[in-house]
This record gives sequence, structure tokens and C-alpha cells, in this order.
Amino acid sequence: MSDVMTYDAVVVGGGPSGATAAADLARAGRRVMLLDRGGRIKPCGGAIPPRLVRDFEIPDSQIKARIRAARMVSPADKQVDMPIDGGFVGMVDREHFDEWLRDRAASLGADRVTGFFDRVSHDADGTAVVEYHSKGSDGASVPGRVRARVVVGADGAKSAVAKQCVKGADKVPYVFAYHEIVRAPKAEQEVPDALGRLFEPGRCDIFYQGKLSPDFYGWMFPHGDTVSIGSGSAKKGFSIRGSVTALRAAAGLTDAQTLRREGAPIPMKPMKRWDNGRDVVLAGDAAGVVAPASGEGIYYAMEGGRLAAQAVEKFCATGDVRALREPRRRFMKAHGRVFLILGIMQWFWYSNDKRREGFVNICRDADVQKLTWDAYMNKKLVRAKPAAHAKIFFKDLAHLFGVVTP
Repeated sequence: MSDVMTYDAVVVGGGPSGATAAADLARAGRRVMLLDRGGRIKPCGGAIPPRLVRDFEIPDSQIKARIRAARMVSPADKQVDMPIDGGFVGMVDREHFDEWLRDRAASLGADRVTGFFDRVSHDADGTAVVEYHSKGSDGASVPGRVRARVVVGADGAKSAVAKQCVKGADKVPYVFAYHEIVRAPKAEQEVPDALGRLFEPGRCDIFYQGKLSPDFYGWMFPHGDTVSIGSGSAKKGFSIRGSVTALRAAAGLTDAQTLRREGAPIPMKPMKRWDNGRDVVLAGDAAGVVAPASGEGIYYAMEGGRLAAQAVEKFCATGDVRALREPRRRFMKAHGRVFLILGIMQWFWYSNDKRREGFVNICRDADVQKLTWDAYMNKKLVRAKPAAHAKIFFKDLAHLFGVVTP
């Protein structure tokens, strides 16, 4: 094995989580390889909060649209607009955003390799060996192998690294998401939707309707010149493609040019363990860090990638394998309560159309809107207005026990 390259870390997966981990490690002076299969684009609405833009230094060139409001649509087609007071949500196109993140990692010194992960083995002295293959110019498979002090599994939902190396990876619940990227209508080409509404490039539309998803939601998210129209569900047999077709028709975008179609599983619960106690740590979707109810994952993926990089750095400096436990502990300390609350919300409010109607109705409340946006933009629960929290709590209870109707 003396002729095999040795790295401090091999990061498997070049999405936002893996690219962030590789960039942070390279910036810290560690020898890191970023292994990504390339060509895959995850179905994603593409929303990123201002905190992500600040924390991860995202340039304006990657922001394809600035969303100033969200429109919630109930099963009865009632609409509630939730304006963002004094801020915006950035929208990115994953096709370009992920590649920019990988390029940044390479520019900082990460060795970028296009290939397919096969397995983690170990050499005679116990060092991890990442085995992979790539395609040669003639299309034939070319095997490769490198040594690594730590392997970062950031290879997405149903991660091969997680399945091989971390106990419990087969027990994470998933929603399957599908979207179509279509050409956004120009002003002179705008077509009203089924209710006579026109497309607005500065607004996200979110459809809480059982016909579009029995347990999640449908969405229409503008990306400047394009629009992501999608849906998700964990229900077997439910036609998500049919849902998106119906959503396009309702939005008046049936004839819009379709640029891409993408589908993938989205994890809905953080794994109970993110490391193998030896030389592997998980990050991003591989660790299950997608927020319930909202399905938001980009910020949490990049945060997980950063925490993984810090753990690898500490492990390489000290040799203490306990460092690999820290990403999950730190992540759950910062975000675990949010995930718990969102999980309860999804379980209750998304269970049937009557409750969805009530949920959209609650979103009319100004306190609900402010607290929702404050929490989303800053990625933490807001405790500044206890009276508002109490008001929302009792309003929730009233809906729960049927004291009020939508």
C-alpha cells in the first residue's frame, strides 16, 4: 500500500455538505480528496436563508432570485400571503450552485476526483482505504483506491458510506421528492392560473393540498429565468409525477418549456449516530439532516459539513476518536428542538385536508408570520415575544380540539 495516496480526509459526495467539508478542511491546510460522481442534480426548491449567505460567504452571482413573500394555498384554494418584512429568501439553482461549491473547494486545495464510491476497507495497519471507480475515455471502469485517516460520508440520502459503516442507516424515514424545472414566463407571456392569478417572480407558492401530496406539500419556487415545480410524499403508490402535472396545469404553466426532471429520496429524521467510532463521520442528507414539515436541507447540510470538517480537524490533531461524535451532538444541541417541533407539525397538520385548511388559516396571524420568518432567517427559535408564543399555542390547541373551524 506504500504507493497509494494518503489523505487526512476523503469526502465522498460533492453536494453542499461534502463540498463545504472539503473546502473547510483544505482551508485549514489538511490534505483532502473530494470524490463526487458528477452529473447528478438533487430535486430541491433551492431556498437559502440570509444566515447561510453570511456564514458560508455566498456571492450575489449565485442568488438567482430574491423572494419577498410566500403564498400558502389551502385545500379549498384559500390563499394566505406571508410577506417578509425587510428581508428576503435567496433562491439558488442546484445545477450551478453545487458546482460552484465544488470549484471553491478545489480552488482552496482539495483534490477533486470524479468517480463512484465502492467501499471502505482497511489496510494492514488499520488505515481506512476508500475504493472507487471512474470511467475511462473508452467507457471502461477504472478502479482507484486511496488511504484516509477519516472518511466523510456526504453521499446523500440512502448513503452507501452510511449503509456500510454506520449502524442504523437503514432505519431513516424518507419522503420521495420530484420536481420539474421549467422556463419562467416572461411578462408578456404570463398566463393566469386556474384562479386567475399571475405568476410572481418574487413569491414562492406552497400548496397544502392532499390531492398534490397526502403527507407533504407541493411547491412552485422561482429561480429567476426558471421555476421549480415539485411535490413530495412518503406514501407508496401516490403519483408524484401526476401531482406535478396537475400543479403545472393549475398554475397555468403546462406549456412552459421543461428543462430538467429530477427525483430523489429526502430523509426526514436525523440518524441516531453519525460516526462508526473509528474513522467515518456522516454529514448532510447522509446523516438525515433535512427539516421535517419544510423539507429544507441546504443550510443544515452545509452546517453539518462544517461540523464534520471541524471534527476531522480535531481528530487529526489529537488522534482522539471521540471527536467524531461531536458533529451530531453539536448539531442537535443547536437544531434538535426545531426538528422536534417541525416533526410534530408535519405529523399533525399534514394528516388530512381539514387540518391543512386550519394550518393555512393560522398562517394569517401576524405573530405566526413574524415568528416563522424570524426562525427561518436566523435558524433558531425566537423567544423574544412570549405573549405571541402563548397566543399561537392556544390557537393551535383550539384547532386541535375543534373549538374553531378554518
